[in-house]
Amino acid sequence: MNNSTFEKLQYNELKEIVKTYCVSGLGKKLIDQLEPSSNMKAVKNRLNETTEARAILDAEGHVPFLGVSNIESIIQKLEKGLILDPSDLISISDFLRGCRRIKKFMQEKVFFAPILASYANSMSEFVKVEDEINFSIKGNSVDSAASKELKRIRNNIEAVEGKIKDRLNKFLNNSANKTYIQDFFISKKDDRYTIPIKASFKKQVPGAIIEVSSKGSTVFIEPNTVTKLNSELASLKAEEAMEEYQILATLAGMILENIYEININMELISQYDMVFAKAKFSKQIGGVEPKLNDFGYIKLVQCKHPLLTGEVVPLNFEIGESYRSLIITGPNAGGKTIVLKTIGLLTLATMSGFHIIGDKETEIAVFEKIFVDIGDNQSIENALSTFSSHMKNLSDIMRVSNNNTLLLFDEIGSGTEPNEGAALAISILEEFYLMGCITVATTHYGEIKRFSEMHSDFMNAAMRFNSETLEPMYRLIIGKSGESNALWISKKMNIHENILQRAKEYMENKEYRLEKVNESAIRKPKIVKVKAEERVNYQKGDRVKLLDLDNVGIVYKEIDQYFNLVVFYNGELIEVNEKRITLELKAAELYPDGYDLDSLFVEYATRKLERDIERGSKKALRKIQKEIRNNRE
Repeated sequence: MNNSTFEKLQYNELKEIVKTYCVSGLGKKLIDQLEPSSNMKAVKNRLNETTEARAILDAEGHVPFLGVSNIESIIQKLEKGLILDPSDLISISDFLRGCRRIKKFMQEKVFFAPILASYANSMSEFVKVEDEINFSIKGNSVDSAASKELKRIRNNIEAVEGKIKDRLNKFLNNSANKTYIQDFFISKKDDRYTIPIKASFKKQVPGAIIEVSSKGSTVFIEPNTVTKLNSELASLKAEEAMEEYQILATLAGMILENIYEININMELISQYDMVFAKAKFSKQIGGVEPKLNDFGYIKLVQCKHPLLTGEVVPLNFEIGESYRSLIITGPNAGGKTIVLKTIGLLTLATMSGFHIIGDKETEIAVFEKIFVDIGDNQSIENALSTFSSHMKNLSDIMRVSNNNTLLLFDEIGSGTEPNEGAALAISILEEFYLMGCITVATTHYGEIKRFSEMHSDFMNAAMRFNSETLEPMYRLIIGKSGESNALWISKKMNIHENILQRAKEYMENKEYRLEKVNESAIRKPKIVKVKAEERVNYQKGDRVKLLDLDNVGIVYKEIDQYFNLVVFYNGELIEVNEKRITLELKAAELYPDGYDLDSLFVEYATRKLERDIERGSKKALRKIQKEIRNNRE
């Protein structure tokens, strides 16, 4: 397996959908890490888990995951020696309570789900830890009942605060102070009780200025009458913080003592969350557990691609028993690529423990490796052509494939000259067959279809196509080659019947009609020769104006028998007729005597040719072949 296979077959998209059914980050993390297994026993166990979870959902309708959340970050803080805050402790308490409920729930489902129920036996309960946390922490803060000392300190705090408020209220109610007071209420600033005083009277009120308003019009003064009490209150607050710390540390210590068992609980809850997410997805799609084998046999019965929506035509498919390679033909947009993706994704899904959409008679093989070559992998960076890119991909696949490999190839051998492409594709398919691979490939090439018909371990298949409406039917028929839709389409477009009949004959054999037309029956066009004196004698290096482009270029190749020239323009060599240019300056006026005009073009032409060869340009190849022939002559 590799990331390219997962991307091309949309495996990660399927995982993202299943992940939405998780109730916590624990299960989501496991699904992110999930990959198809090539181990038959592991795949069978995964499918059994999903099937059992589905049976529980069908019977119960839900699983009590309430309170279960991802406490991994909290446990990490604890393992680093940090003291947990009250909200963290509540999260751990909720998690432990959730584990206890899941354990009880699963142990009662041993009849429905013996495998899943057995996992619960490894789950530990921590009722004492739960009770201690819930007794000591209430409302996300340490409760006064957590210790006698904390209760005593808080009672003293309450008493001191009461005295402070009484004295400040007397200050507010004293008529002698009304002139000084900005607002008639007690304000707490920096944990000290103050009175808002007008800034202009701050010296008339004995006390300490704790804060000044943003505009400077108000000062918050702690009157001398409460200074001692405020200091006493600050001391009590420090004692309270110390006692709370001791309580939190004690609770953290209790959790740390059981950290190993709690981590096991986290792993089991993660597993349950992932398995039940698979089961919820199965219930949503009406999924089934397919049969399994490890000898390359795939049988899809009424199966559907799990990511397609709307009216999806089910797929019936078989390979690996009476033939090990299948060649699919049919029109563009006829569904061939979807067939490949459906086969690949259903296989990956099964090997991951997902149920699939299909009949219960469906059977999936567990492969060690799955590779695909679908779509255009052309790379701009390395200037590889589409064909070159596909060949590189196939070469890489061939290097690592074995007799337990599933191969899915879309339009194998395309992107080059048809005869060479078909021959190369046949040779590649034959090599993969000899390696023992299971191969499904799509093609338009008739030669590949004919090879498949002749080989006893190859089979043809076709996508059905309505020849009257020219619409694809998205149904695969194994044992039949695709018809030539080109003839049907041409007939619909009113191409003469005699042309269609001749094309049909040419398809069946290569005996072309080579009779020569009677020249007297040809009406030759009148060639109007331009008088020599009316034409400009263009020479290499002349600067000319291109009338169609309203710009200038340099003559590269002089006029030929058809009155065309090759002009270097905007970094390219273009062919134009002499009527489409006018002379601006002769080369003799532009360059000194003895100037090497070739230096203007050779570097560019050579560079362009090399670049064209690198990207597999047919034009460049033909040019080289022509030069070789000329040299031989």
